[in-house]
Amino acid sequence: MELSAIIPHIEVLIFASEKPLTSLEIVELINNAFGFMDERVSLDQVESCLDGIREKYASEFYPFEVKESGGGWQFLTKKDFHKTITQLNGDKFLKRLSNAALETLAIIAYKQPITKGEIESIRGVNSDYSVQKLLEKELIVIAGRNEKMPGHPLVYTTSKSFMDYFGINTTSDLPKIREVLAEQMIEGTIINPEDFTSNTELPFQEEIIVEEDEMIDKKDDEHQKEETSSPN
Repeated sequence: MELSAIIPHIEVLIFASEKPLTSLEIVELINNAFGFMDERVSLDQVESCLDGIREKYASEFYPFEVKESGGGWQFLTKKDFHKTITQLNGDKFLKRLSNAALETLAIIAYKQPITKGEIESIRGVNSDYSVQKLLEKELIVIAGRNEKMPGHPLVYTTSKSFMDYFGINTTSDLPKIREVLAEQMIEGTIINPEDFTSNTELPFQEEIIVEEDEMIDKKDDEHQKEETSSPN
């Protein structure tokens, strides 16, 4: 099958799907739709089509794009139209996470799978409320229990909604911790020996020396007067 014939089917699948579709899922769906055909669509063909589709909707002519986010391909509106969309959907797209929730979510994202006790040992405070809110927002999920720890506590991981929320496809797309820390590093001030002997300090130094000389001369004069006034 020609790529030009496959592209519309890929577009309609991504558009109609309620969840992001992976390349492999698209291959399977198209082959199921054309099961009566001897020639089957391959993964390479679908990926070539996806490259073309992505390039097509990257044009300024379209207010939306095809992007790999949340674990698969989906149609997403472009950032330039965010304010327009909020007029239609109200606060749906304006929900923000508290600092405590973001902190908890970051720990889960980088340390998953992780228990609530481990989260609290890192944060140093109780995290019941933050974990509950993240579960309600479907940004994290319960992924089972840690069978190696006493009491077999629940373990938490990020969800596909988390990836969709932050516009990434996998957790490997998260910035590396060392990269984040590197951006926050501040260069130390380099102090050179000549900074302590600069010309700007000379007048002050000379003034001190002059004052010291005057004090010595004054004491010498007083001492000399005492000697001349004293009887032999």
